Amino acid sequence: MRGHIVKRGKDSYTIVLSLGNDPATGRRLRQWVSVKGNKKDAEKKLGELLHQLDTGSFMTPGKTTVAEYLERWLTDYRANLSPRGFERYRDIIRAHLIPDLGAIPLTQLRPEHLQRHYTAMLKSGRSAGTVRYHHAVLHVALQTAVKWGLVVRNVADAVDAPKKRGVEMQTWDEDDVNHFLEAAKDSPYHHIFLTAIYTGMRRSELLGLSWKDIDFIFGQICVNRGLHQLKDGSYIFTEPKSARSRRTIALPPPAVLALQEHKERQEHDRAMLGLPLGNEDLVFSTVEGKPLRPNTITRAWETLAARCGLKVIRLHDARHTHASLMLKWGIHPKVVQERLGHSSIEMTMDIYSHVMPGLQQAAAELFGQKLTGKAEKMPVGKKD
Repeated sequence: MRGHIVKRGKDSYTIVLSLGNDPATGRRLRQWVSVKGNKKDAEKKLGELLHQLDTGSFMTPGKTTVAEYLERWLTDYRANLSPRGFERYRDIIRAHLIPDLGAIPLTQLRPEHLQRHYTAMLKSGRSAGTVRYHHAVLHVALQTAVKWGLVVRNVADAVDAPKKRGVEMQTWDEDDVNHFLEAAKDSPYHHIFLTAIYTGMRRSELLGLSWKDIDFIFGQICVNRGLHQLKDGSYIFTEPKSARSRRTIALPPPAVLALQEHKERQEHDRAMLGLPLGNEDLVFSTVEGKPLRPNTITRAWETLAARCGLKVIRLHDARHTHASLMLKWGIHPKVVQERLGHSSIEMTMDIYSHVMPGLQQAAAELFGQKLTGKAEKMPVGKKD
């Protein structure tokens, strides 16, 4: 018998695995694995462990190091990650977690080891957000170790990751936007910049657009996917970040006209190359129809902003600019939430709370005007 189950308590079982004999001593080797749950859970776990023994992937809990476990986990967990997500997990594990924590036996990993790693990362200049990502990777990996019976608890539960610090948001006002778009008319990326500002779409969403996603009759864009470039230079299409991210965005007339002009120009350029333009083709692409490099778009945005003499903001801040201007102009936050694809209106209100004081003031003034019939500014204080 290679393994059997022993009942220990009301909701506790122990699996006893036979690992053969020790070549040096001839002694019979066994491994005990605890399982919380009912007998069916224990039987399922026994089947998984026997499969691991058959395939040579079984790991002895007491001897497995953090490095060995993380490499094994990375291989097995890959199916749950997008290609881009796998790259991030792999890079964090191999460049940081294994060098710092890899030599520690998995069963001897303690909260203080994780805390020491986080502190060292912060002292080296890494952001709190980066350290939080390290914590997230460790937490999900160690949670799997608990499920596999390699450890009895997830030590990451006992460690507090650094508090999230909001990135200072930079936005442009109406004059800045108009100045930038006027200067962008000579740029090969004019239409993608204009669409970013007029819709608040993410860079990946813009690059993943195909012509079938744009309805010129009703004036709207359907966001169904994103486009990312991996470190090996290849491109992948990904599903939206959430159900809310899959959305339809109404286009203002200037954006509709600009995209129609862009399509006509693209059709002309493709015809010159003998390549007809189809509905599946990318809206923003090279002349040959190949994807644009995301980093190239970002650099072109920042270079143009600097050349215009404007405050240089990130391309992602075009999204924030879109939302901030809409809220400033009195557009209901629910509409802004839907256009941006946020999971909830609370998320929208939290991100753009910096716009709220001005909205509060305007609302108070409007309330006073409606009641008194006088268009007067509310006093905000007296000078001595």
